[in-house]
Amino acid sequence: MNIIDRYDTVIWDFNGTLLDDVDAGIKSVNTMLSRRALRQIASRSEYFDVFGFPIIEYYRRLGFDFEKESFAVLADEWVAEYLKNAADAPLCHGVKDALDAFAAAEIKQYVLSMTEQNMLISQLEQLGIMRYFIQVSGLDNVQAFSKLSLAESWSRGKDLSRALFIGDTTHDYETAQTMGTDCLLIASGHQKRSELEKCTCRVVDSATELI
Repeated sequence: MNIIDRYDTVIWDFNGTLLDDVDAGIKSVNTMLSRRALRQIASRSEYFDVFGFPIIEYYRRLGFDFEKESFAVLADEWVAEYLKNAADAPLCHGVKDALDAFAAAEIKQYVLSMTEQNMLISQLEQLGIMRYFIQVSGLDNVQAFSKLSLAESWSRGKDLSRALFIGDTTHDYETAQTMGTDCLLIASGHQKRSELEKCTCRVVDSATELI
């Protein structure tokens, strides 16, 4: 797949696709588990086995009890921990080169993310890559239920006949389907390759393969 020749629009997911924040996510949820004397995630491999969407079900698998505390409270706690742990998280390997190559080819670039909008903008600015994007769109809350509704409203009225959505999870594939775009998944984020390969789209090992 030659992205530069085939597409005029690239829509990026953020967490795990642009930002290498898997370890930050694990550390954040482990802090929360520790506070409740629950078993922590021991490795990336274990994280990949338990992580998935919707996020509330992922929390249930970890042992959080929603009869004792609400998901909204847990989501706020997670964000507080995550912002500390992700402060030094780097861009995913190969992302900067891909952003530069797409910009040089005059490909329009966007971000569509389950991250809360203001938090998303702040992180993109801290990473120094905000300038690459025509528009960035996040959720209006920190609970990260789904971005399908966001994708549907964002794509309405846009010509996405030559658009590619790039993500790192099966939910990103569902998002691309909602928008009617092609999808490419990178197996260096929040889900393992074997899970991504259940989707009928191309899967690559890292962003270095994008160009």
